[in-house]
Amino acid sequence: MLIAQISDPHVRPRGVLYHDIVDSNAMLMAAVRHLNTMTPRPDLVILSGDIVEKGEAAEYEVAREILAGIPMPLCVIPGNHDERDAFRAAFADHAYLPPSGPLSYTIGDRGPVRIVALDVTIPGAHHGIIDDERAAWLEQVLAAEPDRPTLIVMHQPPFDTGIPYMDPYACRNGARMAEIVARYPNVERIVCGHLHRAMQIRFGGTLLCTAPSTTTTIALQLDRAATDATYLEPPALLLHHWKGDTGLVTHHIMIGNYPGPYSFA
Repeated sequence: MLIAQISDPHVRPRGVLYHDIVDSNAMLMAAVRHLNTMTPRPDLVILSGDIVEKGEAAEYEVAREILAGIPMPLCVIPGNHDERDAFRAAFADHAYLPPSGPLSYTIGDRGPVRIVALDVTIPGAHHGIIDDERAAWLEQVLAAEPDRPTLIVMHQPPFDTGIPYMDPYACRNGARMAEIVARYPNVERIVCGHLHRAMQIRFGGTLLCTAPSTTTTIALQLDRAATDATYLEPPALLLHHWKGDTGLVTHHIMIGNYPGPYSFA
């Protein structure tokens, strides 16, 4: 089973640039084209939040038009830049989304790996949280299939990265989530967005990784005095490859055309 993960496209209304600098819409189109040229194609595509920048209906309209170019099944979760009601309205045809409350759900009919999407966003805030409601929901759904390979998807990562201008907006109460996940060794991976960077960490007895953005890269600055900074590095996506004999292998793939291929390895 092949699961592609794209994240943080920050779509804007037609003709508007992301932060007046970047054509984020064109970059999401490039990501869609890249997904469609992959051989073999992914069985499922995950978009792990911040689909749009301002949570506006005009942005979601553009996002849906671009995402319509993905022929594979697509599952989405909101990020801190998404607006919950507008998100729910924009993806009303996605039957897996709940009609109210946090947009958490499970998908189990797309292959051997079950998808558990955990919405940790808080309307009006940039950080996420594992509160009583979310903790109880996660425990319940993991307990329902304790032997099935499972991939947990969320937006804000539940750990501190050391980047001073990002960590205040992490998912809080991460230790509570780690305690729950540690009881279920069938959790193959936790995947997040939000950071616009690829990172890996051991978490709750499994591996947690964050996806790069299809648009911009947040600077890796570990100095406590560092201030906000972003680069226009090559955009990328993650490909999670499930095989029964190895489990889940995660690949970092650059989006775009580069010199090659050459006849050596």
